[in-house]
Amino acid sequence: MDYSVSRRRMVEQQIVARGVKDQRVLDAMLKVPRHLFVEAGLLGHAYSDASLPIGEKQTISQPYMVAAMSAALELIGTERILEIGTGSGYQSAVLSLLASRIYSIERISTLAGRARRLLDQLRMSNVNIKVGDGTIGWKDQAPFDGILVAAGAPDVPAEYLEQLAIGGKLVLPVGDQQQQILLRVVKQADGSFQREQLMGCRFVPLIGEHGWRSDVG
Repeated sequence: MDYSVSRRRMVEQQIVARGVKDQRVLDAMLKVPRHLFVEAGLLGHAYSDASLPIGEKQTISQPYMVAAMSAALELIGTERILEIGTGSGYQSAVLSLLASRIYSIERISTLAGRARRLLDQLRMSNVNIKVGDGTIGWKDQAPFDGILVAAGAPDVPAEYLEQLAIGGKLVLPVGDQQQQILLRVVKQADGSFQREQLMGCRFVPLIGEHGWRSDVG
């Protein structure tokens, strides 16, 4: 089945209509086959305006949120990006078309394995995935030009700030386990941080040493 019409409708009606203007992001959203990253029983909803379950109490993010978070990083293509929460691998795939190299951490090994197979199938070899506690980051690959966190944190983990390059941008949801505010944090030349609230959002909890201690969602 040809899903290209569905992808174009998704981009025009769900993403452009809500104000995302970064052409590189729009092009990436048009290229990545989201239907490959959803469960077989949900293929009819692959390009709908919603997050969808992918098993293990996790979700594939709403297309608009994937686009908005990607655009908030303001990527030009040369960056090294840390992604927290590989999940289905869909956000990783979008980022792979926008940056030089992606380092993605997933705490659930079955999801990491499935995402790796899909990304290999799509020949997206610039995405590195490892299984572990995403709240501590990936110190031996730091600093990163951008960090994208696809799970809601109770606060901004200090590890992310430490692993962010000067001028780098951190995009993450912060709040309780039901509702969060999407933040963009930019590391200034003097080592200070500029914070900006982007929008309200709702993500699964960020589980780990510097996130939520247990998943009660």
